[in-house]
Amino acid sequence: MLKKLNAWLHLWLGLASGIVVLIVSVTGCILVFEQEIKSMVHPWLHAEKPAGAAYLPPSALYQSVAKGLPGKEAHSVWYHGSNRTAHLTLDGDSVVYMNPYTAEITAVVDHEDFFHIVEEGHRHLWLPVEVGRAIEGWGTLIFFVLLVTGVILWWPRRWNKKAVKQSFTIRWKARFKRVNYDLHNVLGFYALILSVIIAFTGLMMSFPWFNKTVFRLAGGEIKPRVQAVSDTSLAGNTVMLQQVDKAWQKGLQEIGQHNTDQVIVHFPDEPDEAIYVCVDMYRGSWRDVYLDQYSLAELPASAPRLEDTKGGAWLRRMNYGLHVGEVGDLTTKILYFLGSLICASLPVTGFMVWWGKKRKKTKKKLRPQRTVAYMPAYNE
Repeated sequence: MLKKLNAWLHLWLGLASGIVVLIVSVTGCILVFEQEIKSMVHPWLHAEKPAGAAYLPPSALYQSVAKGLPGKEAHSVWYHGSNRTAHLTLDGDSVVYMNPYTAEITAVVDHEDFFHIVEEGHRHLWLPVEVGRAIEGWGTLIFFVLLVTGVILWWPRRWNKKAVKQSFTIRWKARFKRVNYDLHNVLGFYALILSVIIAFTGLMMSFPWFNKTVFRLAGGEIKPRVQAVSDTSLAGNTVMLQQVDKAWQKGLQEIGQHNTDQVIVHFPDEPDEAIYVCVDMYRGSWRDVYLDQYSLAELPASAPRLEDTKGGAWLRRMNYGLHVGEVGDLTTKILYFLGSLICASLPVTGFMVWWGKKRKKTKKKLRPQRTVAYMPAYNE
């Protein structure tokens, strides 16, 4: 009885969430290698480092944009590392790429590129954000339940040699229906661990209630949000761009622990706004640091070092890296690509299994019943 109920749940939940899982998984496959593909096809992402050269400070790049693109104002600059261009975000959707060693503008690119469109499909199915994110989130939750019901259906009744072979191997020489069933059943099991991680981390990003629950269960303590505000009484004769340069230098030399040639720094717009510096962009995680615009003191709103985070705080910090496969560089990215590809195939192979059974039942109902003709006896 329980197994029939489990099979019923697996079937109808799979049919209900199939399209969502297919779209999210296919777009996820593409996004796994987003940076690698961009690096190959976009020459403006590269800037050869001259011998002995060092980064120019943010103020130099800021002033270069002001001179080269009149009427545009830069809001932040991201240094991507040696032999890479830096990019500055402007008003609207434009991104300016600059040589960080010469301040030369190499490209002005629309933010709405191919990968941005793919990401919109992955995050909210190309629907209005609020509607699409809700559908995507609940579809991910259903998929998470499907992984549990799928394991129950896959679990062999007996662990003998024949059952183990059927559960772990695909019989490529069998009929198409059997091969399709094995692709659904066997590949689904092999991708189980990665599928659980991807779905779990996706739920962490989709639902605040899920995020908070996991955070608390992992020992995290929810504290009131602290605002990052600069002390305007210390303003004095400071100049914003000079302070940003100092904050950038502090981020590179003192604050950052990992990938110390990569940093993001924002240009504050208001007198009481803090200078935001992002460091430790490592394995899909990052560290948000807020510095007083005038004293450059680190404010309480800043995140601690990754080494100092534990439990729920660590899960939150590493959630993105765990979701996209950046925790182990290229090796885990390849595994995540294959796992996402299998996840994309499950709704298709599952639908074909259901459709084949449905057609079989329909044919049985429509098949004419055999009748025996009445043959009178000879002497009748």
